[in-house]
Amino acid sequence: MSSSDQSSSHNVFVYGSFQEPAVVGLILECTPVIVSAQLHGFHRYRLKGRLHPCIAPLETGVIDGKVLTGLTDAQLENLDMIEGDEYMRKTVEVLLTDTSDNMQVEAFIWANKDDPDMYGEWDFEEWKRLHMEKFIEASEKFIEWKKNPDGRSREEFAKFVEEDPPVA
Repeated sequence: MSSSDQSSSHNVFVYGSFQEPAVVGLILECTPVIVSAQLHGFHRYRLKGRLHPCIAPLETGVIDGKVLTGLTDAQLENLDMIEGDEYMRKTVEVLLTDTSDNMQVEAFIWANKDDPDMYGEWDFEEWKRLHMEKFIEASEKFIEWKKNPDGRSREEFAKFVEEDPPVA
């Protein structure tokens, strides 16, 4: 096997919609081993007008999330494409909930830590109840686009993960 045939193994901390196995399975086209973890020193924010959260440094913050383990380069590329350039992928240390072991992982950090659209606390259970179905539909369209772009840009699919405007 040549070195180009080999794939690195990546562990990625997720804290939003990617905690949901149905979403992860769709985006990665398989379901990886998922373990519970905490990330200290960050806060999970809502983003005005969007269905997904972001995280940014906050000294006293603690985020409960999951680690997707053993991802291939291609699967990591899928996550990179979904997250877009508003997030930076950085190496962080998480605490595994079941074993209390520390683990070096990658996480998607919001690039603009001073973004005025960040506020409050994003709630996973609320997202599941109110927005998961729409998010899965958007993810299906995104994966379909990745396989067959037809000249369309990634931005055309960003609108699918925006909140519907309030009904007056």
